[in-house]
Amino acid sequence: MRDVLINLLFPLRCPVCDDIVPSGEGKVCRTCRPKIRYILEPTCRKCGRQLNDNADVFCAECEKTKHIFDRGVALYDYQSIKKSIYRFKYKGRCEYANFYAEDIYRHLKDEIQSMKADAIVPIPLHASRKRSRGYNQAELIAKRLSRLTGIPMQKNLVKRIKKTVPQKQLDSRGRQNNLKKAFNINPNVVKLNQTMILVDDIYTTGSTIDAVTYELKRRGVKTVYFIALCIGESM
Repeated sequence: MRDVLINLLFPLRCPVCDDIVPSGEGKVCRTCRPKIRYILEPTCRKCGRQLNDNADVFCAECEKTKHIFDRGVALYDYQSIKKSIYRFKYKGRCEYANFYAEDIYRHLKDEIQSMKADAIVPIPLHASRKRSRGYNQAELIAKRLSRLTGIPMQKNLVKRIKKTVPQKQLDSRGRQNNLKKAFNINPNVVKLNQTMILVDDIYTTGSTIDAVTYELKRRGVKTVYFIALCIGESM
């Protein structure tokens, strides 16, 4: 009864079209669900990007870049969900996080279990950006995913200490330079030989994941995986 009243007062909005979801259709409109494109095999064995050829092992980006992270997976093709991500990040649609996390868990549960992680770590925002936005979108997803998986979330492990230019405005070299000394690790939280899963909304070139992984491994973390909500094609 309580859930019925909540839905009447605060009806769910479809994360794809942002219209109110008709009763009984779950968290996504029946007409919108087929519009979501999931990342399917074959995928890059490093970053999880979808491949066009079963004979390939790595995507074009990972063929030419030596990443520091160990491996990653992604749920959605970016183009099919980009408007949803925009509303989630910049228009206050925090409630989308529950659907995203539940969909990650539904489709990537086996992958997550195989990682045998000690902690889930959201990619942090700089404090000033978090204040202006009001929330960290990666943290919202990670928090719900932590509850679903039983893997504890360590939101205070990594701190972004440098206010960087948005990565989408830069080329590959600029992205790497932009993130130098951008993150700091809390020595009171990190433990030797742990396995971490980093959580972020969008994976593009891996520069952010690599920058955080570098700092974690420098502090003694053994293995770093990542889960991205969406990923695009090779640039």
